[in-house]
Parts: sequence; C-alpha cells; structure tokens
Amino acid sequence: MSKPRIAISVGDLNGVGIEIALKAHEEVSKLCSPIYCINSYMLNQASTLLGYDIPSNFEISEVSGEFTIKKGCVDKDSGKFSYDSFMHAISLCEQKKADAVVTMPIHKEAWMLAGLKYKGHTDLLREHFKKDAIMMLGCEKMFVALFTEHIPLKDVASSIKYKRLKQFFLDFHNSVQNEKVAVLGLNPHAGDNGVLGHEELIITKAIKSANNKVGFEQFIGPIVPDIAFTPHFRDKYRYFIAMYHDQGLAPLKALYFDESINVSLNLPIIRTSVDHGTAFDIAYEGKAKTLSYINAIKSAISLTI
Repeated sequence: MSKPRIAISVGDLNGVGIEIALKAHEEVSKLCSPIYCINSYMLNQASTLLGYDIPSNFEISEVSGEFTIKKGCVDKDSGKFSYDSFMHAISLCEQKKADAVVTMPIHKEAWMLAGLKYKGHTDLLREHFKKDAIMMLGCEKMFVALFTEHIPLKDVASSIKYKRLKQFFLDFHNSVQNEKVAVLGLNPHAGDNGVLGHEELIITKAIKSANNKVGFEQFIGPIVPDIAFTPHFRDKYRYFIAMYHDQGLAPLKALYFDESINVSLNLPIIRTSVDHGTAFDIAYEGKAKTLSYINAIKSAISLTI
C-alpha cells in the first residue's frame, strides 16, 4: 500500500520552518511521501545557512521566486514566497497530486508587507474555497476550536451572533460527530446571569438550537471561562470551543505547547499545521523542535485514511 503524499508548505524562509523540514525529513519520510513546495535555489541557500545536507530523497515541487534569506527578519519577499508555497501546496491537493497539506509557520506582518490581504492561512482557505473553515488547535489530550480568531479583542462581543454561532456549532459537529464539546462563555463568571454581560444568552440559545438539530446534547455550556481548563473539565471533555483567540490558546499552549498542532476543519482538503510561529529569534541556529510538525504530519495522515 503506497504511503500518503503530503504537500509541505515551507512557510517563511527567514524563520525555522525549513530547518524543521530538513531535520525531521528522515522520520517523516517513513510515515508518508513528503513533497516540499520550494525551489532548488532557495533550498540550497537555506541548507547552506544551516550547514545541513539535503537528503537525496528530498522531493521538491518547484515554486518560482528567488531572494536572499534574511534570517530572523520580517521581509516582504519572504512573505510573498511563503504565500506562493502555500498556494502551490493547495494546488497539488486540488490536482490530486497530494492527499493533504501541512504548513510551516508564516509571518502575518510579512504577508502584509507583501501586499497580501489575508491575516493567515485560515483566512485564505476560507476565501479560496468559499467555505467557513474552522480553526482548531491542540493534541490528542485536548483540542480547542476558535469561534473568532485574528480580530481585535474590542470586536469579539459584537461578533457573537446567534445564527453565525449556531452554524459554527453545526459545522463543528460535522467534523467531530459524537464527541461532547465544552463551550466557553465570553464574560467573567459566564456573565453571572446578565450581571456581567448578556452574550451568554446568545451562546445558550445557539447551543440549545444546535443540540436540537444534531439530536443529542453535544454542546455543553456556556462554561465559566476561568475554570473551563481545570483538570475537572479536561477529564470530562476533550474538545472545547473558545469565543476568542487568547481565551482558548493561552491555556492550550501553557499545557501542551510543544506537541500541539493546528487543524483546519470544514474544508474540501485536509490541512494541518504546526502550532507555533516563525521563531525568528532562533532562526538558523539549529534549535527548533520538530514535535509539533511530526504530530501535524501524523494527524494529516490519519485524516486521509
């Protein structure tokens, strides 16, 4: 039986992505057939800076573009190349030349400098596929899906709308069929019955409606946010839905930073990613860890089966 073919988007080449790809290649190539979306010129430049040999079976799919790597720097050229690498990886899946995409980290400011309107991979995937992609991060011990993602904190409360939240729950159900899901409230003490805010009334209504639609009590909450990730709840639930980015990801990364991954749900292709940034502070120093990347590869493979 042939191994799954996984398209690897190399991320921002001024960061740690290419180091991780080279360092983990031997282990990854035992699990799947990786296809690295880069070109020979950029790969050779990166490997020379790292002092790493390029493995003989390091298969690349040519992405156009050449520039000088500036390790640890925010740069429009590197931002544009990371975008092109990602789009190339998506194209390989659409052409059935790859079974899934695994992404290395991009730098959002570098994308902005390159004139790109997207705030990240998930925003791009939404527009490209015209689907409401769901960002979920975590590991086998705990997964956290985000209702709002990369928006200012001041805009979160006004984003909590009944119809949109209900549809989010239903889309999440399609990916996580039978698991119980803990839904966090927005406000301290989950609003204290309206004393500290009224958004929980919307969340409660959306939960009830979604549960009626799926036919069982799948979504539980809204749970008081400051106790949602205590051992009591983590023993009961593996899946959580947070109302905003840091509400869900601060506890996740405090608990499982090295091993967590990012999974895009509700899309026609499989996409997983490392759950860390470009780590410009250690770029090309040989210090980057590979566990999140290897877990992202394993998750992508499991989703192809």
